[in-house]
Amino acid sequence: MIDATLLPLVKRAIDRPARALVARGISADQITLVGFGIGLLGVVAAGAGLFGLTLLCLLLNRLADGLDGAAARLTHPTDRGAFLDIALDFMFYGLFPMGFALHDPTSNALPAAVLICSFIGTGSSFLAFSIIAEKRGITSDEYPTKGIYYLGGLTEGTETIALFVAMCVVPLAFPSLAYGFAALCTLTTLTRWMAGWRMFG
Repeated sequence: MIDATLLPLVKRAIDRPARALVARGISADQITLVGFGIGLLGVVAAGAGLFGLTLLCLLLNRLADGLDGAAARLTHPTDRGAFLDIALDFMFYGLFPMGFALHDPTSNALPAAVLICSFIGTGSSFLAFSIIAEKRGITSDEYPTKGIYYLGGLTEGTETIALFVAMCVVPLAFPSLAYGFAALCTLTTLTRWMAGWRMFG
């Protein structure tokens, strides 16, 4: 919901670090893969109940997610890079709640399953819309630097990361946070279905 507003601020903040990485010969794809590895470590940490480490890994993963795009724009954006970025992002979003489910299956397994199911709704509607928009040559004015068409909604990247941070800070509130965000994801999915129905009719 607020990604488009924050994007210019994030781009300015990470421009200098991205330039430093590029100057050292570090590629955008390398940043993406390292960031995903750190994210996986965060999932393991959540399963072990090390929520401080989980939060640190989450923040580093998201930093890498911003740096890889900036590094690509400073060199040469590729289709492989865009593919890796979105594919690993969606995988990380699905895996993160799993760490909390593994930590406390009795309390967290069902809320995690509901949340992940809602992520399938937002993710599949997002990607399906992007594919058809690409086919029709439709571009997004709000996200002109993205490798694919970005269709917004109530629950975009910023809101999802805020949710994950809250889970790390207050892990006992995981069930309530998961159910509440899943409801918002459901609304996002419905609005994207409606947008696709109307635009592609």
